[in-house]
Amino acid sequence: MTVRTNLLDFDRVQLAEYLKGIGENSFRAQQLFKWVHQRGIVDFDLMSDLSRPLRAKLSELATISVPAFECENRSGDGTLKWLFPVDNANSVESVFIPEKGRGTLCVSSQAGCALECAFCATGREGFNRNLKVSEIIGQLWLAQNRFPETERTGARLGGSVPSRTVSNVVLMGMGEPLANYDNVVHAVRIMLDDFAYGLSRRRVTVSTSGIVPNIDRLREDCPVSLAVSLHAPNDDLRSEIVPINKKYPIAELMEACKRYTDSSQGLAVAGVKWQRRGSPRDFVTFEYIMLAGVNDQLEHARELISVTRGVPCKFNLIPFNPFNDSGFNRSSERAIRQFQKILIDAGLVTTVRKTRGDDIAGACGQLAGQVENRRTPRKRSVKAVLP
Repeated sequence: MTVRTNLLDFDRVQLAEYLKGIGENSFRAQQLFKWVHQRGIVDFDLMSDLSRPLRAKLSELATISVPAFECENRSGDGTLKWLFPVDNANSVESVFIPEKGRGTLCVSSQAGCALECAFCATGREGFNRNLKVSEIIGQLWLAQNRFPETERTGARLGGSVPSRTVSNVVLMGMGEPLANYDNVVHAVRIMLDDFAYGLSRRRVTVSTSGIVPNIDRLREDCPVSLAVSLHAPNDDLRSEIVPINKKYPIAELMEACKRYTDSSQGLAVAGVKWQRRGSPRDFVTFEYIMLAGVNDQLEHARELISVTRGVPCKFNLIPFNPFNDSGFNRSSERAIRQFQKILIDAGLVTTVRKTRGDDIAGACGQLAGQVENRRTPRKRSVKAVLP
């Protein structure tokens, strides 16, 4: 039996190369991209501006296979958490956060995670495997097509494209995105592509615990918004709660962040064009989870001011979201506000993340709960998945 190629695994450049390889014109990639990613059509027979012979060839050689929803949980605040089986042994979760004027999708990049951050439920499960491009971009495809829209009937006939459900994507779900570098970059390029989702690079955020070589690669290959899970102001504490710090300590990480925000050159990658112009919006977001009695003291805030000096940045303080046997408690509201004030008084833009979806274990650091009974995690060392 011939295994058909899943075209959802390709960005537009790769798809053009694939079409050329089967004897077709590479410009058809644009048409296919529009049908799949803008109109939500995965049946070749419905792609009316493709010739019948091409549709027949694609039906024989290829497929467009997206992940399927297994279940959906809705929070009291409107947040949705979706469970996606990605094979017979692995499932991942993603979260959609609707807000006035925007919709943010939190996307997973791995089944499990090898980095073992002490406060993260996903890290407690160990690492099984990297997600394919189709499994990453498939989460966005499903979110865009999850809600019925009257325009979709017209879209199937080649008419108008439905309005955008997802306006922002954050790769902050299960896994360390930069440990699945190639697949994440190809998926992000699809998100940015004007023939697909057409998202601005400022509306796509890649979060990392600090894989320094791949931060540098991302800057050259696809420089979207960057968030760094910092969580501690010194190496001793950070190595304890974010073990990757032992390989890439804070000073080295800060230098990588400075390089990432360097506005000295313009870039154009895979048909997606942008330029860095030294805009004040070109900054790194440092994520800092607030753990009572661990990293929330006023001296910790003062240390942060020192270690991040010279890095264009803002801080996002995240109240800890509990999970079973975490061993940590959330900092008090008073402690968080005092911590925030010190950073603001030093001239640093500092926000406190509003907790969303914690009643369905969909908040930051909680993604894992419904996956435990679907797979047996395989513990992998950090060295096995890092460059």
